[in-house]
Amino acid sequence: MAQVGIVMGSDSDLKVMAKAAEMLDKFGISYEMTIISAHREPDEFFAYAKGAEAKGFKVIIAGAGMAAHLPGMCAALFPMPVIGVPMHTTSLGGRDSLYSIVQMPSGIPVATVAINGGANAGILAAKILATSDPELLAKLKAYSQEMKEGVMKKADKLQEIGYQAYLEQ
Repeated sequence: MAQVGIVMGSDSDLKVMAKAAEMLDKFGISYEMTIISAHREPDEFFAYAKGAEAKGFKVIIAGAGMAAHLPGMCAALFPMPVIGVPMHTTSLGGRDSLYSIVQMPSGIPVATVAINGGANAGILAAKILATSDPELLAKLKAYSQEMKEGVMKKADKLQEIGYQAYLEQ
C-alpha cells in the first residue's frame, strides 16, 4: 500500500515530480504517481482526492503550475498533509504557481516548497512520515550526515587547492 500520493496536473511537470519520487525511493517509502487535472477532469480528481485516505496515503505531494489549484483542492478534500510543488512557468517564472499554492484560506493549509522543489517535497514527506517511524527517522539522520560530510569534503578541497583550481575542475 502506497504511503504517499504524487500527483501533477500535466506530464510537463514530470521531471520535477520525479525528483520527489527519487527521494522517496532513497528512503524506501512507497508511493503512487499519477497525472490528473482538477480543471479538465474534475470528477476523476474528486474521486482521487476523496479516495486517497482509503488507499492508505499519509501525505500527498501535488505539483502544479499557473493557477495551481491542484494542491489546494487536494488539501480541501484530503484530511492529512499536502505538500505543494509550484512549477516554473514561462510567463511569470513560477511566481504565479507559488502564490497560488501558498495563499490558501485559513483552515486549508498546504505545505509549500520552492519553485520546482520536487526533491524537497519528497524529503518533507519523509520527515512527516518519520514522526511515527523510527527506522525512517534514522535514514533521514544518516542522509543529513551524508550532506554534512559532502560539504566538509568540498571545503577541505577548496582549502587544499585554492579557489582558482577549484573553479577549473
